Amino acid sequence: MKSLFIILYNYRWFILGSIKREFQIKYRTSMLGAMWLILQPLAMILVYTLVFSQVMKTRLPGASGVYTYSIYLCVGIITWGLFAEIVTRCTNIFIESAGLLKKLSFPRICLPLIVTLSAIVNFLIIFSLFIIFLILSNNFHPINLLQMIPVLIIQIIFALGLGMILGILNVFFRDVGQFVGILLQFWFWFTPIVYVLDALPESARDFLNYNPLAILIENYQLIYIHQSSIQWDRITTVLVVGIILCIVGFKLFRKHSSDMVDEL
Repeated sequence: MKSLFIILYNYRWFILGSIKREFQIKYRTSMLGAMWLILQPLAMILVYTLVFSQVMKTRLPGASGVYTYSIYLCVGIITWGLFAEIVTRCTNIFIESAGLLKKLSFPRICLPLIVTLSAIVNFLIIFSLFIIFLILSNNFHPINLLQMIPVLIIQIIFALGLGMILGILNVFFRDVGQFVGILLQFWFWFTPIVYVLDALPESARDFLNYNPLAILIENYQLIYIHQSSIQWDRITTVLVVGIILCIVGFKLFRKHSSDMVDEL
């Protein structure tokens, strides 16, 4: 594990340069540029706010305020977007980089890290706008930013571990990439992002206790809606699962890294 960190450190400029180049290529030929990064989640939040908050008259237990449900939605959708981007991009990164892997000699383990860091940059851009919204609506509490950091780190560890495993499997079984898209759609609706957890039957709530994303996003919502402390006992469980996934993913990578190039 120590050698892994040494390798990543030695190739830090390659990693940072790849992130910068990826961002430039993605938005260089677009008229609106990075605005597209903002417009998609913004459109989703506006639609869900209209449908669930106004038409269905959704109410959040123990919370009140004009913008409460919008904040509830923003927290869930923005953090979910980070998770979905990391998992989706890690799943496809080895296949997308097949030409690069065959032409250049570099540690292939850099690729999942590059897409993860790129997803974090995208997240920070969107989340900074959410912070501006909180400030303008008089709902900003600086302590919330500090409290969400450990939850965010755990989410990134979990997403990276899962994405790395799926990415390796996708090289040998191409159906995995198609399956992940469907899985994330179901996973989104099995996570209390647009609906309130208390509105579900007790049996359904017990089932969601086994959903790592439900646990993480519930903690984000506790921080920003109820100004409460995070549930360390619950998110620690997700951290353990995330670390296990990362270890399994790294071991799979070491075992099959040479086979992956031949398969590609």
